[in-house]
Amino acid sequence: MELNELFKAVIDADDQPVVICDLSHTIVYMNPTAIMRYHKRGGKDLIGKSLMDCHNERSRGIILSIVENFKSDPSLTKVYTYTRHMEDGDVRNYIVALRNDSGELIGYYEKKEKV
Repeated sequence: MELNELFKAVIDADDQPVVICDLSHTIVYMNPTAIMRYHKRGGKDLIGKSLMDCHNERSRGIILSIVENFKSDPSLTKVYTYTRHMEDGDVRNYIVALRNDSGELIGYYEKKEKV
């Protein structure tokens, strides 16, 4: 079994949406939960499109700022962005840096976690 297959299985098993983007903010992968959660916005058809098209101007500015901070500070790996209060419990949103073995930023993903 390839390591990439194992990594994909980990992301796919997450019960919260995971949306992975490259540095041009193109959505390169969505786990099944994300595809289901964002079905009204296009679901799987969002892959290959810009994450920026899915956010308002304020949110785009926050994402751009966080990605710039990831680029300038290799020790920065995860940034909290907001909490959504839901009937079945609060959900926190994070942006997480994706780095190669040299520590260079190669992308990022939006991750939601129930609290």
